[in-house]
Amino acid sequence: MNKKLEIARTVVSCINNNDRVGLGASGCMSYIADFLVEKMANGMHVKLVTASFVTRQLLLQRGLAVQSIADVDNLDIYIDGCDQFDSQLNALKSGGGIHTREKLLASMASFIILIGDDSKYTESLDDKFPLVVEVLPEAWRYVPRKIQASFPGVKTAFRENDKKEWMVVTDHGNYLLDLWFPEWPNLQQTNQTLKNITGVVETSLFINLAHKAIIATKDDKIIFVEKK
Repeated sequence: MNKKLEIARTVVSCINNNDRVGLGASGCMSYIADFLVEKMANGMHVKLVTASFVTRQLLLQRGLAVQSIADVDNLDIYIDGCDQFDSQLNALKSGGGIHTREKLLASMASFIILIGDDSKYTESLDDKFPLVVEVLPEAWRYVPRKIQASFPGVKTAFRENDKKEWMVVTDHGNYLLDLWFPEWPNLQQTNQTLKNITGVVETSLFINLAHKAIIATKDDKIIFVEKK
């Protein structure tokens, strides 16, 4: 079974005519774009918006119109991959570095679906991936100090570019700070504490946002995980 293809087929079946659809970043997005082209050729109408440059290019290459995020204030459905999610559908969106815009779209959506294979699922979040905060450049010294004061034992490191010359700069002109906890504190409190630090733009922890996950298993099944 082509897992990405089947995930895409399943998640596109959740999209209704005239939906306003947000798309994130995932290896399934190319297939999702193909299925959307097919459905729209058969009369379905949707409005599309994405936080991902790669996804945007995939959609445009297939002749699909993409709205600017700034022109949208609500979505019917948001579909995205993640690095990891737990049994409560709390998710980490740490790898791509575009979590601020992704979380903005997720916050606009009435219904959110996470997609991926079963390697993404864990009963509780573990230390495989960091929590990432987007930080204003002017606060690059202040924010790590405040975080370490709030969370003794946390390891912090600004994400560097490929040549290890300087920090990665986001599309907003900010820096990405990776946080590695020796063990996860309370997720809700952690997220709020981080967001209350002046200079932190947003975190990569998506709490109480997703409603459903569509997962491809090792034995070639597509299963649904609903929020408990």
